[in-house]
Amino acid sequence: MAFRPWLRRAKLKHGKLSFRLPARRMACCTSVVPANKRRGTEVPIPARQCWSWAACAQKDATMQRKYLTLPKSAQFPKILMDMRTDLDHLPPAKQRELERIVEVIFDEFRAATENATGSRKGARILKIVLFGSYARGDWVDAPLSANQYKSDYDILVIVSQKEMTDRATYWTKCEERLIRAYTIEKTLRTPVNFIVHSLHEVNDGLAHGRLFFMEIKKDGIALYEADDTELHTPKPKTPQQALQAAREYFDDGFPSAMKRFEIAKFDIERGYLKDAAFDMHQTAERLYSCLLLTLTFYAPYNHNIAFLRSLAEGLDRRMYSIWPEETRSERAMFQKLKEAYTKARYSKHYKITEEDLNWLSERVEELGRVVHEVCTDKIAELEMAAA
Repeated sequence: MAFRPWLRRAKLKHGKLSFRLPARRMACCTSVVPANKRRGTEVPIPARQCWSWAACAQKDATMQRKYLTLPKSAQFPKILMDMRTDLDHLPPAKQRELERIVEVIFDEFRAATENATGSRKGARILKIVLFGSYARGDWVDAPLSANQYKSDYDILVIVSQKEMTDRATYWTKCEERLIRAYTIEKTLRTPVNFIVHSLHEVNDGLAHGRLFFMEIKKDGIALYEADDTELHTPKPKTPQQALQAAREYFDDGFPSAMKRFEIAKFDIERGYLKDAAFDMHQTAERLYSCLLLTLTFYAPYNHNIAFLRSLAEGLDRRMYSIWPEETRSERAMFQKLKEAYTKARYSKHYKITEEDLNWLSERVEELGRVVHEVCTDKIAELEMAAA
């Protein structure tokens, strides 16, 4: 049984927040109810013993003695969704990792908003959704030594207010903690990428036929939800609308990316190595965004090219072979490009050589070639559908 069912349903009963818990979870959450009670028993959760109650209650909760209670007039936000909730297709270790990720997201969100004032004081997480390969069931979990693509966990966090989507203000420490858990502490064996949107933004994306959000609604798995209200019904674009949008995104995005590539090459010739690294990063970011917009009509507001790369590689397998990862030095080169967005501009310790830049230039040029090929194939496919 996946962890998801015991986390999923929170509701108010007699003024207290209750969960529907599988019997095997009761022992770790309360000493009041015997662990051999039947599955589905409703249990009030003691405040100190389980992180998940706080995840569900968040800022609306008030503490009364040892139980978490809500005012009787309190209402959970009307959100989502006729979405899958099971994780039975994942190995137990993966299910435990996702449980840990949800915990980290809530912990860091609470820390980031604990001193909020005004309307932001009532901000909360409405839903956490797993999407991408781990939701569909076609993930790849190869070790780096095998020189193969390794799938990430792709997570969508839906919040109650648009202000809460500001990554720098509210989500930087969460991102750093998840990266540290994977790269240093090794408490996570799978890298994590997450995006944050308000409920309005998600519904707007569905209303405008953005394939990214439509795929999440179709294939996503709810790891946490405040209630079961459905999202807006998707309104797919007509073939003509889809073709027009794809052309506009490609005609704008691809030349913009390649212009930045020319600037990067100029920087290399003049010896402006840090500037060249930053412009090379911007080329890669714009190419990935161009592909995402052309194929799905959506790209996240995110400068993390590792995340953009992950989303792009999930759309077309031709994107896999661009960045070789057979050796540590090759993997380090992509990391150096990823860090260039900030460190090449602001850190005196950031170092990159002309040789490094020439290697990156070849890979970014290959990225441009593949993006052009994938996007033009997609536009040709849409032209046939619209004919």
